[in-house]
Amino acid sequence: MQALRGLAILLLLQAAGEALARAFALPFPGPVIGLALLLPLLTVASLREPVAEVARILLAHLSLLFVPIGVGVVAHLSLLSQHGTRLIIVIVLSTWIGMAMTALVPQMLLKRESDGSHG
Repeated sequence: MQALRGLAILLLLQAAGEALARAFALPFPGPVIGLALLLPLLTVASLREPVAEVARILLAHLSLLFVPIGVGVVAHLSLLSQHGTRLIIVIVLSTWIGMAMTALVPQMLLKRESDGSHG
């Protein structure tokens, strides 16, 4: 029952994100906005626990979520052969940029925190 409540919460937040994205013509996908809405709600234990339960179930079956992506790639092999080199370059560069930001932002925040605590 907890997992169903958690799934309902996630779906409601995704729908709210979609509604906000369309209503305000935001340049972000609705599910991303829904996740941003979820973040402050995770401080409430009565919401956090059902979401954690459904998250455990989804993570246990994560490999199944890649099946549609694989089917999409196979269905569009002509596009992949046409633009494959550019796609690989973009994927590699964006991965490196994401990894660099993941390393640099916490370092900057820790430095700012340590500078502030000494002053």
